[in-house]
Amino acid sequence: MPCILATRSGTTRRARIAYRRGVAELRVVDNPDEERYEIRLGRRVVGFSTYRRIGDRIVFIHTETDPALKGRGVGTLLAAGALDDVRTRGLKVTPKCPFIAAYIRRHPAYQDLVVEMGELRQRRTAG
Repeated sequence: MPCILATRSGTTRRARIAYRRGVAELRVVDNPDEERYEIRLGRRVVGFSTYRRIGDRIVFIHTETDPALKGRGVGTLLAAGALDDVRTRGLKVTPKCPFIAAYIRRHPAYQDLVVEMGELRQRRTAG
């Protein structure tokens, strides 16, 4: 059963998106039955990041967001919410997903979570 991990609201961390029915909050939830973190706008899933849990490690495999919301920070909020949850649970990360790997590269505060480099190493040596 999914559980809410993070919402973006309040005066300092607000992320609201206009939607057909008005303004709704984005929230990140872990859906362990589907092995993915989801970002939801109201009841609608607008993005997800699939993972595999291996012991005390989360291996991020693939991330997708709704193309209609491109450029609105949905992927960024999803990555931050998922990684914040990983930290709260005391787990580590292997970023096989290029999007999650790139997010971690751009946000060094999450680099201590990385146990195996995965895409981080591949991208650095490829360029």
